[in-house]
Amino acid sequence: MIARVATLGDAGEDALSFLANPRYSGALASTRAGAVVLQPRHLDACPVDALISDDPYVTYARIADWLYPRTRPSAGVHPSAVIGERVELGSGVAIGPNVVIEDEVQIGANSVVGAGCVIGASSRLGAGCRLAANVTLCHDVTLGDRVVLHPAVVLGADGFGMARTAEGWIGVPQIGGVRIGNDVEIGASTTIDRGAIGDTVIGHGVRLDNLIQVAHNVSIGDHTVIAACVGISGSTRIGQRCMIGGAACFNGHIEIGDDVVVTGMTMVTRSLAGPGVYSSGIPVEENKRWARGVARYKQLDDLASRVKRLEKQVTTRNDN
Repeated sequence: MIARVATLGDAGEDALSFLANPRYSGALASTRAGAVVLQPRHLDACPVDALISDDPYVTYARIADWLYPRTRPSAGVHPSAVIGERVELGSGVAIGPNVVIEDEVQIGANSVVGAGCVIGASSRLGAGCRLAANVTLCHDVTLGDRVVLHPAVVLGADGFGMARTAEGWIGVPQIGGVRIGNDVEIGASTTIDRGAIGDTVIGHGVRLDNLIQVAHNVSIGDHTVIAACVGISGSTRIGQRCMIGGAACFNGHIEIGDDVVVTGMTMVTRSLAGPGVYSSGIPVEENKRWARGVARYKQLDDLASRVKRLEKQVTTRNDN
């Protein structure tokens, strides 16, 4: 009987493990797991029962989901919740303690709103949504079906719209909304700003990690995945099925095509037609070597000028 999942090193006879990354092949030989999910090419090296899969990580994820089903609170509204006027709650909705729901909000069937959440006026939640504790939806935010928002997500705060005057900066009213597609998951403390005029739009099946900033009027295509600490400036359009590594940054008003991969710490300053893999930044080095490299980088402009002068001298001599 399989009762739990575990790593190859920690698994016992009651646990299922998996091998997806070849760098962990060494741990396979000594595993005591009840069974291991792996590809056919690793079967001969497996000392225990095996479950063969072309994609062991996906198979493991589905098994773990069966073994560890998410608990769901009972339907109903907690006595401490504050509910505005003309609010519509679908069948099976669960509203947790200290929730505030403003006027004219609609929440679809079987959705869960966790403790301390605030849902602004005229917002719409589809069926089967799950909001963890302390999520804030400002006014006019729309969620599709089965959207998952982790703790402290903020959707629909004002975008960073400023106009400069002789006396200083004045705020530009942010009158758009936020539209989230179906089957989207957004990580803890990620913020998505409302549009300045039109809406900020997140497509179906998008996965956003923790601590991501999505500015006003950004559009993210279906099934794109973005890792933690990414910053996306206003009016940038990101295509479908893109993969964006942690701490990457995007200039505003650029377009990223479909199936683009951007590696971690990349600074994207121009549009990328895609598909392809794009990188910038300097990988880690020993400090002294890194300092020498930076010093030489600063000399490149002078070096290029010297090379041009030498090329010109050589050309002149050859002409003579």
